[in-house]
Amino acid sequence: MQPLKGLILSGGKGTRLRPITHTSAKQLVPVANRPVLFYGIDAMAKAGIEEIGIIIAPETGEEIKEVAGDGSAFGVKITYILQDEPAGLAHAVLTAEPFLGDSPFVMYLGDNLLQGGIDDLVAAFKANEPDALILLTPVPDPEHFGVAELDGDRVVALAEKPPEPKTNLALVGVYMFKSLIHDAARAIEPSPRGELEITDAIQHLVNTDRRVEPHIVQGWWKDTGRLDDMLEANRLILDRMEHRVEGELIDSQVEGRVVIEAGAKLERATVRGPAIIGAGAVLTDCYIGPYTAIGEDCEVQGAEVEHSILLAGSSVRGLDGRMESSLLGRNVHIARSNGQPKAYKFMVGDNSEIEIL
Repeated sequence: MQPLKGLILSGGKGTRLRPITHTSAKQLVPVANRPVLFYGIDAMAKAGIEEIGIIIAPETGEEIKEVAGDGSAFGVKITYILQDEPAGLAHAVLTAEPFLGDSPFVMYLGDNLLQGGIDDLVAAFKANEPDALILLTPVPDPEHFGVAELDGDRVVALAEKPPEPKTNLALVGVYMFKSLIHDAARAIEPSPRGELEITDAIQHLVNTDRRVEPHIVQGWWKDTGRLDDMLEANRLILDRMEHRVEGELIDSQVEGRVVIEAGAKLERATVRGPAIIGAGAVLTDCYIGPYTAIGEDCEVQGAEVEHSILLAGSSVRGLDGRMESSLLGRNVHIARSNGQPKAYKFMVGDNSEIEIL
């Protein structure tokens, strides 16, 4: 088999993570202070893939280019591929055909996280040489996913978000294809929602007697498209981090697995891990609880924060109660005012949620 290329899908509008994604690509929202997209690039690089194409959207493509660069930081070469509209995963494959050529390739959804990387999967694909290899995992709500039916070690049917699923095996956002998938994508019609579905393209391979093999994921997998999923992914990644303290601690306590980046300053603060504190963050008279990621240049003063993600430049000051299970965008400021008359004052974007103590 010739060398595999990589294809990472980083288009889409990220409607489920609004308002955060009104101003940033969903693939760049950080998990444990690193953009989700970087974990996919890392996984491909570790599996020996040297050429990666990244599908981008007109709205967020320039930001992704700026953050991910040419790939040299990851030891790969990145080519950016513009998809004019989010017309389905199979449409993305066709859009990338000039880059992919006749090479086999790994397709990875840019907002997904997969425990353990893809090294073993790439090795199995190279060894068995099926026409496609798809990753599956049991889920409690298969009606929200692409779903596969199996006959032994072969895939016999797929359906995209079926109202009455026949199995609980959902497609994970990682696929491996030979170049036959391009013809399959051209052979299908748009689905009722107007998209070229990758499940239909894979079903076309099955219907034409091509070999499609399943691989059941043993570890965890996360689609980070919603707030709860982002927080859970943050928890899973923080659980794997090693303790490292490079910042300045003044009368402060650090317990458990905690990363404090160089340039961070803690004064009369307690951090209970797993947690990460970004460079330039300032924590004063505060408590940071488990599963919290404080971004660079953030400030927490006179407050308690737990099981939350704060993006760069945000601040939390003077709260009477603990803030938890929250995601703050860049340069968001939350504080208690001592002014009179006492009143709540908000400027809130679309689709936001606020819970008052």
